[in-house]
Amino acid sequence: MLTLCLLGIVVGLLMGLTGAGGGILAVPLLVFFTGIPVTTAAPLALTAVAVAASIGALAGLRQGMLRYRAACVMAGIGVVMAPLGLWVAHQLDNRLLMCVFALLLLVVAAENLVQKNRLASVERQACLIDPATGKLRWTSRCSLSLMGAGGVAGFLSGLVGVGGGFVIVPALGRLSNLGMHSVIPTSLAVIALVSLSSLGSALLWGSFDIRLALPFVAGAMLGMLAGRRWTQCLTARSLKRGFAVVAATVAVMMVVRAIS
Repeated sequence: MLTLCLLGIVVGLLMGLTGAGGGILAVPLLVFFTGIPVTTAAPLALTAVAVAASIGALAGLRQGMLRYRAACVMAGIGVVMAPLGLWVAHQLDNRLLMCVFALLLLVVAAENLVQKNRLASVERQACLIDPATGKLRWTSRCSLSLMGAGGVAGFLSGLVGVGGGFVIVPALGRLSNLGMHSVIPTSLAVIALVSLSSLGSALLWGSFDIRLALPFVAGAMLGMLAGRRWTQCLTARSLKRGFAVVAATVAVMMVVRAIS
């Protein structure tokens, strides 16, 4: 229980410092330091991610920054794909799942290290804001693009227990001309809805252990509160690079553990 609480604090601290994407480290840390399989660690990670994302989404809604229609479209297909991801996870060997997760971590680490300009040209953006209304112009291209991003996030949520923030945030940045003040709460709303759906699927599969979840979530909440306070002391660039180094290190550790 103490180990789970401490790991929760670490995960919550990373989430508070880096945003929702910090939750991607929850599963590998649980697997490496407690020895539980990925299929058991995933629901625990999703619980912490869902709680933290819900708080952030509600704050964005109160501030009028949350694009709730876009969030519902992405979450709708994500909720459908999450059980499929969970089913696939139960068909795969735990070592293979660890390697898949390590690959995802390496991709996320590379994305944070490269520091490319994520702004796409207007021609490539499927969802544009109408200057007259301040709302998104809903076209078939916009809807399909958002559904595609939500589907990928939902499948990964069920497969390896990640909220999908590392998919949704860059997707919204490339597909729309929304500012980050709208992208982040919208992403958090999708993450919260999809994570809750994946948790429901985990309950049906019987892979959720409430006794393990309580100390982990409690630690995550404490860590997140501390991380939100410290984030003002660090630059965005240093946070991204530090997160990339941690993600790459954990990925290597998971591969070594899977092989051994």
